[in-house]
Amino acid sequence: MNSRLAGILSIAVIFGLSGCASMSADECTMSDWRTIGFEDGAQGYTADRLGNHRKACAKHGVAPDFEAYQAGRSEGLRQYCQPSRGFNVGAGGGRYNGVCPGDMEPDFVDAFNTGHQLYNLRASVNSANYQISAKRAELDSAEKRIIEAELALIARDTTTEDRILLLAELKDLSERTGQLDAEIVELVEDRVIYEQQLAAYEETIAGNSY
Repeated sequence: MNSRLAGILSIAVIFGLSGCASMSADECTMSDWRTIGFEDGAQGYTADRLGNHRKACAKHGVAPDFEAYQAGRSEGLRQYCQPSRGFNVGAGGGRYNGVCPGDMEPDFVDAFNTGHQLYNLRASVNSANYQISAKRAELDSAEKRIIEAELALIARDTTTEDRILLLAELKDLSERTGQLDAEIVELVEDRVIYEQQLAAYEETIAGNSY
């Protein structure tokens, strides 16, 4: 491993594990600001990222090398702003902060939007699954409570007042279970549609070189 690559990896570890705010005086003084800029650019950070570095190092009386940082960040952005990265950021539900150079941005944004649409379709399926699971759990709980209430209703030691309350509760539970049954059926139908839309979209983008 050459010394430049070792420096890049060590800086990446420093920033990945400890964050900018914990840079020591030695780190601020000895850092290769071009390399730091490259790493930030390769991660898609905005230019505001340098402000974090400046704040972290100011308390040590050190100012970042702006020109070196910007030169490195420009190089890093060209690595970040590849269509494949744009697609992965979009598919992962990430955001694009408008950092790509003008000559690379159209392809990056197109790929990002493609990935983001995939993310939204998957999210619709996942949301339907979550809601179905939650409502089935609620239905199961309500049905168990109905059994308990019915047993209490016919118990010899149940008072007249309690029987009135149990009958009212059973009425509410019966209505709620009916609502839940209908809601689950609707959600299952919606999920089928979402799954079909997702499958169709995945087939559409299967030929893309992302």
